Amino acid sequence: MDDPVPPILPSGRIPDTFNSATPLFEEEAFLSPGTFSSADEYAANPRFLELQEELRCVLFSAVASLEPSSYTSPAPTDPLDGPGPRASHQSLDFTRVSIPKIRLIYYLKNWITECAPYLDKFDEARHFGVHIPILAQRSPTLFYAILAFSARQTERKACLDKAYDSLELYQESIRLLGPCLQAKDPNVLVTVCILAVMELMSVSPRDWRRHVEGCAALFDSFNVNGLSGGHLQAVFWCYARMELCGAIISNGAESTVLALEKWVPAMPETSTPKEREDMIRDLFCAKGRISPDMHANWAVYLCAKTCDLACRQTRHIELGEIVSDSRPFTEQWTSLWEELQYWLETRPPAMLPIKTTGIGGGQIFPEILFAHWAAISGNQLYHASCIMMLDMRPTESVLPPGKPHFSAIWHARRVCGISLTNPHSGNLINAIQPLYIAGKLLSHHSEHVEVAKLFKIVEETTGWGALWRLKDLERAWGYEPGEILSAI
Repeated sequence: MDDPVPPILPSGRIPDTFNSATPLFEEEAFLSPGTFSSADEYAANPRFLELQEELRCVLFSAVASLEPSSYTSPAPTDPLDGPGPRASHQSLDFTRVSIPKIRLIYYLKNWITECAPYLDKFDEARHFGVHIPILAQRSPTLFYAILAFSARQTERKACLDKAYDSLELYQESIRLLGPCLQAKDPNVLVTVCILAVMELMSVSPRDWRRHVEGCAALFDSFNVNGLSGGHLQAVFWCYARMELCGAIISNGAESTVLALEKWVPAMPETSTPKEREDMIRDLFCAKGRISPDMHANWAVYLCAKTCDLACRQTRHIELGEIVSDSRPFTEQWTSLWEELQYWLETRPPAMLPIKTTGIGGGQIFPEILFAHWAAISGNQLYHASCIMMLDMRPTESVLPPGKPHFSAIWHARRVCGISLTNPHSGNLINAIQPLYIAGKLLSHHSEHVEVAKLFKIVEETTGWGALWRLKDLERAWGYEPGEILSAI
């Protein structure tokens, strides 16, 4: 007889009847919502730090043994098209760890209902929720990566700083990863990406490069990019959103680890920068007409490109570095600004809001409602990109007056309005950095309180660290540490 699966309470807790048999979930381990913190004991756990370093060593050792020139981008595959009869007889192996099976089944269910939707927010095909668990039936390292991610998300939502299920599962996934890397199976990218997201969820993202460097090296070695197709394309864009998060955090000091030309298929070497931009734009536009998801992924690419332009400007001005694009900065800026506006103008119907209201009458931010998940973050990233672009606008660039698109505060209020109107958990996670970019421009206390509430909701409902970014905004707004948080 199968073990009973513990029910999930509205608070995200596992009931006491389940806790009593499992020391990890004892009552005294639970903390009040007010104690949510992104810098918990887990991030400083010596074993966690050892495993992080072990994973880095495993990945870079594998990359050193690969020959990128011998690989071509793998043909799009679907885990559902695997060896049908053989796959149907396989069962998931719960015996490799000491954690009770009842808890492992809970984590598996939690992955499907809670975690995968976070990662599938730009993917109508739901590769992480449907296809990846099927793939995990034939890959123990992927299976334990899924469980580790789910366990860590459960621990963070319940404020369990001293929790070790995720550590044991994380360790087992890393232990099983080596043979997959030696087999040079591109599907190993799925495991590595999930482990990287788990690490970023568990610690302060300020050290983001350490968590994505291994992923970047593998994507490069296997020649997988944002237009490769199949589940590996979905995994790439999950990785790309981590890269974008880090590039925004660096505030112009660093660009993406994986160069942006690696995000797309190789362009002719003889083409000019402008010709390459046009070819890439046409690729995204054509794909976006078929799938709204790709139009949203295009927004991720353009936002990363905005961060890259800011980084190149900083390095050129402050360090005197020679930039790869020899065009004058004003020309580069104008070209990217036009790309962003072209993205807006060519949105497919699913990427358009189904209802928009203005502000006034007690309404602080506009209501902008979207029906499509990817449209929420895609449009929000467009507005965040425009804010960053306007912040570094060349003085000689003349913009027509009277249009809201040329107002940074207009974009900032729409970033906030999108999150308030569309509380999908996955998009709230993706909104942390855009909300920070927008929040810095807000000056009224009532606006600050509403943004602070959003950050608190993200941390309490998703388990994803967000309050560290609110602390940054408190400093930018001129409050004492914790002052705005205590007001909500």
